[in-house]
Formats: sequence, C-alpha cells, structure tokens
Amino acid sequence: MSRIGRLPITVPAGVTIDITNDNVIIVSGKLGILRQPIESNNIKVEKSTLNGQDVVTVTRTSEVKEVKAMHGLYRALIANMIKGVNEGYKKGLVVNGVGYKCSIAGDKLVLNIGFSHAINFTIPSGIKITCPTATEILIEGFDKTLVGQVAADIKAFKPVEPYHAYGIRYADEVVVRKEIKKTKKK
Repeated sequence: MSRIGRLPITVPAGVTIDITNDNVIIVSGKLGILRQPIESNNIKVEKSTLNGQDVVTVTRTSEVKEVKAMHGLYRALIANMIKGVNEGYKKGLVVNGVGYKCSIAGDKLVLNIGFSHAINFTIPSGIKITCPTATEILIEGFDKTLVGQVAADIKAFKPVEPYHAYGIRYADEVVVRKEIKKTKKK
C-alpha cells in the first residue's frame, strides 16, 4: 500500500466534499470551490465518518505501478484542495537588483527589472498579488497549483544570476553565489 495514499484525509468543519457519478471530486469551502476529475477507474474515493469526524479515503483496486503512483497523487491532490479552500496558500518572491522594483497597478503587476521597458503581468482570477515593499511580491490563493504556477511565471521573467544574485527568487530560496573571476597582478 502507498504510504501517502493509505492515509485518511480529515475534513475540517466548513468544508464540503461531493463525489459525482462520473468520478469528479468537488471541494467547497469559505475561500472557493475546486474540482478534480479522477481519470483512473482503479482509484476509488469514499467519504465516511470516523469518530465523529468526516474523513475521505482513497483506495486502489490494482497493484500496477502506474496505479500505485496515481493512488498517492490523487490523495495528495484532494488533501491540497481541502487545505486550499479552508486556509489558502501563499508564495513569496523577492526582487533583487540595482533599481529593480515591483508595484501593483489595477489588475496588473508592474515589474521594473533591468529591461528597457516595464513588464506588465496580468493577475489571473482567483489569485491575489500584493507588494508589501518595493522588492517583495506576495501571491495568495486557494488553488495550490495556480499559486505555484503564477509564482513560477513571474520568476521566469528574470532568473537569478549567480554572481550578484540579481533577479527574482522565491523568499525561501537559497542562491549559491559564484566567486568573481580574478585577474593576475603583473
């Protein structure tokens, strides 16, 4: 049995889970509604009550390697959906460089990151982006996949270079710096 897949998922108060006949899991909570189709016929999702607490269990009917992988995957996706609609997700980015800054203008994130023009990134629906300072970006939302993808898209505009660490990085990312080339004295 998968170590991740066999764990039951506890459903907190205020979160409802619906399992449709065509294998679509619908999770709704105070922050929003998420849907996840189960594309494998060998994975079964059941909702039950254990010790007065609602739980969701994911089981598999086959021992094929691909089905085992899907077992843990779908359990993790459902757990992320439940946490997302109840608490939400945050991802922080840091903009580092001489003259580099960011700001919010309407529904766009404006990045001045060393190019001849400012980059205007349109904020997708379901995502809230704030700039606590001129060099920090905070991305919030209830869909973990969307929050991570938006953070990766913004980070891709200016990857961190290893000599001065200029660029956009995650707040918890450690940049390994390279030593600058030395010249021989004559």
